[in-house]
Amino acid sequence: MGVRVERASAVMASTLNEGSAAIPPDPAEKPAAEPPGGPAAGPADDLADSAAIRESLRQPEQFAVLYDRYATVLHRYAGRRVGDEVADDLVAATFLAAFRARQRYELGRASALPWLFGILTKEIARRHRTEKARFRALERAWSDRPADGLADQVAADVSAQAARGTLAAALAGLSPAERGVLLLIAWGDLSYDEAAQALGIPVGTVRSRLNRARRKVREALGGTNPTAVTEE
Repeated sequence: MGVRVERASAVMASTLNEGSAAIPPDPAEKPAAEPPGGPAAGPADDLADSAAIRESLRQPEQFAVLYDRYATVLHRYAGRRVGDEVADDLVAATFLAAFRARQRYELGRASALPWLFGILTKEIARRHRTEKARFRALERAWSDRPADGLADQVAADVSAQAARGTLAAALAGLSPAERGVLLLIAWGDLSYDEAAQALGIPVGTVRSRLNRARRKVREALGGTNPTAVTEE
């Protein structure tokens, strides 16, 4: 996955350069003096997400802090849903969209991860046919292969029944809204509140969609809950 994330990183770098060029210098502003020992360092890794976004409005390169923190997490999640090759493009598109929309970010929210997951979810929704085709393909592939090692292709906490394709078929049978909530919580490890923030819906809607999705998946798996999602 390293090469793939590097490719998305190249897109991010290009975006930051584009953003820097788009900010004209203020003629009334004196250039900052270089600190002793050379020019100032790049993005500050210790910045909170909201602070990095705020700083990026004047210094676009600060937005790279978010990429460094979350690109791998987002790629892993997207890869489980649509495959690694498509995930490359989705992660790049997610950070590009986030960078362009950063002025609208609610700075009162310390963590930007739910916001990024929300953008990624929209990108995945545009590839819903790709996602369903992936789950159907996994269903067929798993039906003829042993269980050992296959569950890791979906998630570490998925039961061995996934190896028989039942989980893939159950996920493919969910509506996009149900699948999105279920997987943000089960695979994205978001809380109910964070999932609501990511999707721009009330927490009550998250709970109702999750309950429907879990019920359908349990029925498909003969009463087993493979994602181990528990009520809060």
